[in-house]
Amino acid sequence: MKNRNLVSINDFTKEEQLQVLKLAEEFEKNPTQSLLEKYVIATLFFEPSTRTRLSFESAVSRLGGKIVGFTDSASSSVKKGESLKDTIKTVANYSDLIVMRHPMEGSARWASEVSNVPIINAGDGANQHPTQTLLDMYTIKQTQGTLDNLNIVFVGDLKYGRTVHSLTIALCNFNCTFHLVSPPELKLPSSVKIHIKDKNLKYYQYTDLNEIINDADILYMTRIQRERFSDPIEYEKVKNSYILKNDMLDNTRDNLKILHPLPRVNEINEDVDDNHKAHYFQQALNGVYVREALLALILGVK
Repeated sequence: MKNRNLVSINDFTKEEQLQVLKLAEEFEKNPTQSLLEKYVIATLFFEPSTRTRLSFESAVSRLGGKIVGFTDSASSSVKKGESLKDTIKTVANYSDLIVMRHPMEGSARWASEVSNVPIINAGDGANQHPTQTLLDMYTIKQTQGTLDNLNIVFVGDLKYGRTVHSLTIALCNFNCTFHLVSPPELKLPSSVKIHIKDKNLKYYQYTDLNEIINDADILYMTRIQRERFSDPIEYEKVKNSYILKNDMLDNTRDNLKILHPLPRVNEINEDVDDNHKAHYFQQALNGVYVREALLALILGVK
């Protein structure tokens, strides 16, 4: 995987995805290693981020690398009107790999075409978030012992939720069944559902979480994303569609784990946090190990 871009989860084969997860297990056992002492990693975040940015920076730091970049495009030459192409080509001169988040769909692919160093997509609009997918896969395998033949329940914003799009596509390689819970306005895009059909797998759509919660192996909650709505009135209609409460878990499967890409707003009550089925904070920690594995593989030090 040396010098490869990761723009879409489809850029890595099933076998390569599993290779990342296997190496992440090694980093979980020993996260601090001097592997990137000679490398400079650029983190370009044109859109706000906490977990993705900090876990990447933690991964680089734990491996001994150096970090350059920005957390707000207003503090960069983009504010002066510089094009994305010029930004990428310039930063590529200063770094060995670029991690980029951008609000525009397709921006990461464009960046990979003009950059002479590898690009890792840390989220491009409502399109994809492949590194989140890999840490989600790692967490699912960690908690279930397998990625195969699971009942995956996605809840919330399935239309704009890039984490859901990427993870659904990846899990199609593992014969999972997908249960899609959302308001009618926020259904999973047809392009992703076609991908499920092309793999001869099944999906079911619901508006009521209670219909399926007791059959879930993985309950993947997502927030309704205010920033994806051009009309505030439309956001207000759906913002409180699903709120997971602790008593809703009473009759769920023993192996159930609740995941969330975070940040949460109010879609998971805080009383759920102490339930042994809640796993979203461990999920966030797993991002460090998976991103360490990705950096090591793409830079060729592992």
